[in-house]
Amino acid sequence: MNSTQVMGSEKKIILVTGGSGLVGQAIKQAKQQDPRENETFIFLSSKDGDLKDPAATQRIFERYKPTHVIHLAAMVGGLFNNMKHNLDFLRNNILINDNVLHNSYKLGVKKVVSCLSTCVFPDQTSYPIDETMIHNGPPHPSNFGYSYAKRLIDVQNHAYHQQHGCHFTAVIPTNVFGAYDNFNLEDGHVIPGLIHKAYIAKKEGKPLVVYGSGKPLRQFIYSIDLAKLFLFVLREYDEIDPIILSVDESSEVSIGEVAQMIADAFQLEHGIVLDSTKADGQFKKTASNKKLRGYLPDFQFMPLKEAIERTVQWFNLNYNIARK
Repeated sequence: MNSTQVMGSEKKIILVTGGSGLVGQAIKQAKQQDPRENETFIFLSSKDGDLKDPAATQRIFERYKPTHVIHLAAMVGGLFNNMKHNLDFLRNNILINDNVLHNSYKLGVKKVVSCLSTCVFPDQTSYPIDETMIHNGPPHPSNFGYSYAKRLIDVQNHAYHQQHGCHFTAVIPTNVFGAYDNFNLEDGHVIPGLIHKAYIAKKEGKPLVVYGSGKPLRQFIYSIDLAKLFLFVLREYDEIDPIILSVDESSEVSIGEVAQMIADAFQLEHGIVLDSTKADGQFKKTASNKKLRGYLPDFQFMPLKEAIERTVQWFNLNYNIARK
């Protein structure tokens, strides 16, 4: 038996870029719940090298010789950070993605699964959005730099496939949250930002102040659910076209409802207050998971209330080590 064969299945060395972040940590947990003998995971963090640097990226790939890559690494931030630094988000993410994909091609990686975001979709569009609509118009102006850099991964995937036969694909998660998120008050996303604010409000005996009207709608996916779906895509999904990884449309909730769930999880005595002088961002980004449901009709997502309670519990227990 060839050394790359284990019980009839090839050995996989799976390199996870951005492996210390929210989704990477969740994949660590999910792969322990559903282990495969032939899979070895290597989780990279920024300490392993700067993926914006071609030489550093090449050294990482030559060192680990991955057969598969889950590409999570990105320069990310919340609404207000994106609005201030669109050029930085554009340039840095283009550099990271090009280095990861080109080294994957050069070293003969069999499959790359990159992580996009629903912000890649056009600002002016019909709903629900689906995988065919990515390039149908400009993205929302607030974060166009990040959005175009992420869109280009889809363009690169198809170009590498057309020119070199590479199996590079991408997933498009809706708003992810969970343990190991970025809970920074300035540039965190909605749920982690609100969790940190609620933690402070609880300490100070004040209400939770929510920026905006509380009316915008979002689909939130718990990081562990997303990680399980990532493993499905890595192991089973054969298309180059991306796939949306999202809860069902019926699970869409308003920011106000989410804030209330967070306030309840902290048992805040003074509830929530809406600051409607602050910007709302896009009103909705409803995504269709019809393609995913075609593959996994019976996949069960954790109820949002329970997932938020687990995340609040993690933040309370890990306040000192949480990114904030």
